[in-house]
Amino acid sequence: MEDLLFCGLSLGAWVTIVTVLSMFLTLIFTKLREDIAFLGVIAVLLITGVLDTKEALGGFSASSVVLVGVLFAVLAGLVHTGVLEWIMRHLLGTPQNYASAVVRLMLPVAGLSSVLSNVTVVALFVGVVKMWGKKLNIAPSKLLIPLSYASGLGGICTLIGTPPNLIISGLYAADTGDHLNIFATTIPGVICLLTGVLSVLALRKLLPDNRSSDESFEQTNEYTAEMLVPADCPLIGKTVEEAGLNTVQGGRLIEIVRFDREVISPVPADEFLMGGDRLVFAGHVEEILLLHKSHGLVNADHPVFSANELDKKRKLRTAYIMQGCELAGKRISDTAIEHDHHFTLVAVARQGERISESPRDIELRVGDSLLIECAPKSKPTEILNGLQFFDSSAIIPNIGAKTLLSSLIMVAMIVLSSLDVMPMLNSAILAAIAMLVFRCCTPSQVMKSIDWNILMIYSGSVVIGTAIQKTGIAEVMANSMMSVCGNNPLLIMTVMCFAATFLTEFISNTAAGAIFYPIVYQAATTLDVSPLPFIISLMIAVSCSFATPIGSPTHMLVYGPGGYRFADFLKIGIPMNFIILAVNLLIVNLLYSL
Repeated sequence: MEDLLFCGLSLGAWVTIVTVLSMFLTLIFTKLREDIAFLGVIAVLLITGVLDTKEALGGFSASSVVLVGVLFAVLAGLVHTGVLEWIMRHLLGTPQNYASAVVRLMLPVAGLSSVLSNVTVVALFVGVVKMWGKKLNIAPSKLLIPLSYASGLGGICTLIGTPPNLIISGLYAADTGDHLNIFATTIPGVICLLTGVLSVLALRKLLPDNRSSDESFEQTNEYTAEMLVPADCPLIGKTVEEAGLNTVQGGRLIEIVRFDREVISPVPADEFLMGGDRLVFAGHVEEILLLHKSHGLVNADHPVFSANELDKKRKLRTAYIMQGCELAGKRISDTAIEHDHHFTLVAVARQGERISESPRDIELRVGDSLLIECAPKSKPTEILNGLQFFDSSAIIPNIGAKTLLSSLIMVAMIVLSSLDVMPMLNSAILAAIAMLVFRCCTPSQVMKSIDWNILMIYSGSVVIGTAIQKTGIAEVMANSMMSVCGNNPLLIMTVMCFAATFLTEFISNTAAGAIFYPIVYQAATTLDVSPLPFIISLMIAVSCSFATPIGSPTHMLVYGPGGYRFADFLKIGIPMNFIILAVNLLIVNLLYSL
């Protein structure tokens, strides 16, 4: 396969190019999960003979991928002992103006994201920031984009702050034998971070002043209607289905409250109606209230359905549909998801406005906010992949002595690695073991904290990088770029970083890093210059995606809560991309000689 050449590339190279491009198009235009797409790429490269078995499976054993997996265990200890909760309580404070609020928000978030998963940090901060913004009389949309930006900019400040840094540094170590220090990107990263904070303040007028989707859920009587079954109602003794009440015009019966306060939710079709039952419907309230004429029901004399439940185990929770969630593009009424996962959809909000139609008949979209009533036996954080809860008690830990202990374990991990006492992977393994030994987290919590989908993406990214290098694509692209740009290292670095920044707006930043690394490394070696500045600038470039909500998982975390539209990210994100790109290139070239 490697002997057949077309346009200077072997057949294996063309198979790789077509496979990778197909993966990108699939991810952009379909709802296929990223991990499945990357697994498909690995399978194609193996079956077609582009890579042998060892190379195709090498991503799963790559030290950088193993390190990411081990860090999930360390993160579990920090989350479950309340380290992040303590920081949220003590660092935000009560700033006097918007500028102070942005600084008080972005710097601590960036600091946390430099050593922790930025997705976890943002998920834990979203709910707090919304309440904090209300206290400061600042719209959540003015704070949540800066929150997401801070997590990305903080991640580039260390090698463990963001997965692309780990993947790229691992590939660099494999090629050169040099293991980068954990703080290799700290100086340019911090300067880009500070520039980002100043840029957000300078561009604050480009941030929308949107109504949060959650505000649509504050008054439950605005989207639920409660009807009473009177003693002389002809429906008494009939099942819900026989009475025609399981699905009514404009809404749906979501629960029955008996006279003895027994709560039935979700309501089965064969449930019998009794006198004195309170029927709670969700949907278009005006249409639901017509049931007193059509079915002989009467208005309830006082409401019982509110955030203060009769049964304290029942919870009203707000969730947001993330990219890849199986609910996207579906109507709840067409699925059995509620029954299978023991929850009831109460209301839907989109871009800050509650949709008045029956929630079960709405075709759900990525970014929609859902108000869900969870049954006692349901586990909200495990209902569905891609459905993100921000008010779950699962992320509100107790703060105590173990909070300090887990913090010390994390600090020790960083110190051992930064002083070259042991490699980063070794210190991370020790930290993970210490978290378990000292009961900062349980083995079950560790296993639940590991995101296997992400590990699959990282493994696939390493394999793609291997294929690009092995098939000669990197060498051909590097030579082509030099023929256009000449032998100007700065121009080549600029073109590469610009292309990487653009690409990472649409695909995983880890994948973008794996694709561009072999090209950048090949270009540097061909020019006979140090590849290190090229590598550092690439690490920053692939993690600076500001212009689209799909450019980063953290953007999607804030998309629904902030009531954002796609264009909101473009307005502030495009100038942010160019600003950080310029600062990145300037600082790297000042720090390193090309």
